Amino acid sequence: MSAHCQLTGVKPVFGNNISHSHRRTRRRWNPNIQQRRYWLPSEGRYVRLTLSARAIKTIDKIGIDRAVARIRARGDKV
Repeated sequence: MSAHCQLTGVKPVFGNNISHSHRRTRRRWNPNIQQRRYWLPSEGRYVRLTLSARAIKTIDKIGIDRAVARIRARGDKV
């Protein structure tokens, strides 16, 4: 599973760990990605989405139909 959100497009960000002696090593911050299955009433089927925790809250607020429209507008397949 790739670490990116289908709705918000959030991806891992990269940076450095800095030790006490100030040596720098590369690290990454992963988003909180979850797999969720939603019933899409307009198409009469379930869709499985890879979403961040913030995107799950967004779907609760705006609804699955508008969220799928946003995903398709970004060019992703649902």
